[in-house]
Amino acid sequence: MSSAQNFSQRRPLSHDVTDWLRDRIISGQWPRDERIPSEFELMGQLQVSRGTLREAIKALSHVGMLEVLRGDGTYVRATSEFDGAAQQVYRQHKDTDVLQLRFALDTQAARLAVLNAEASEVAVLRELLNERQRAWQAEDIQGWIDADWQFHLMIAEASGNRLLHEVYTSFNDIFHGSKMRHRLLSGFDGCLEAGHEELLKAIQERDEDLAVSTVHVNLEYCMSWAQGG
Repeated sequence: MSSAQNFSQRRPLSHDVTDWLRDRIISGQWPRDERIPSEFELMGQLQVSRGTLREAIKALSHVGMLEVLRGDGTYVRATSEFDGAAQQVYRQHKDTDVLQLRFALDTQAARLAVLNAEASEVAVLRELLNERQRAWQAEDIQGWIDADWQFHLMIAEASGNRLLHEVYTSFNDIFHGSKMRHRLLSGFDGCLEAGHEELLKAIQERDEDLAVSTVHVNLEYCMSWAQGG
C-alpha cells in the first residue's frame, strides 16, 4: 500500500501499518539482518505520523521480527512472528537444551523424510553434502556451516510437514549461527557420516530404523561437544 487512504478505516491505523511492514519482511523484500528504510522514508511513503509508524515497528520488535538499534536504524531479525518468538525463547536456554529438543525434531523429520522425500529433494541433499565436504576440506568454516545447516533444513522440508519445517528453521541462528564457530576450532569431525551420509542412504533406501539410528549418533556426538568434549 502506498498511502494512508488505502488502509482500512475500521481499526487503528498502526495495525494496518504493522501488516504492511510484516508483508515486506515475509515476502523477502526486506531480507533478514538488513536495515529497513528510515523512518523519514516510510513516513513519506505511507503518509502516516512518526507515532503511528513507531507503534507498528514496536509491535514487530516485541515479537522479534525487527530490532531497533539506536543511532543506527531498524533491522530485520526474523521472517515471521513464530520465527522471532522461537529465537527469543531459544536464546534463554543452553545449547544442550536446544540439542535435546533437536533429538525430537530431527528424529521425526528423518522418519517423515524416509516416507515422503522426492527424487528432486534427494538430489539437493546430495549436492549439499558434497558442498559440505568440499568446504570442510578447504577450511571454509562459514561455507561448511551454511551447507550443513541447509542439509538439515532440506531434511525437514522433505518431511512434507510444513509446520515442522517452520519450527526447524527457528534453530538457524541458535545452533548454526555465531555459537557454532568455537566448536570447530579443534578436533571436531566436520565430515561425520552419521546423520548425514548415512541419513541420506536411509532416505534413499526407505529405511526408517537406520534414519533414526544415524540421527541419534550424530546428535549424541554434537551433545558431547556442547558439554565440553
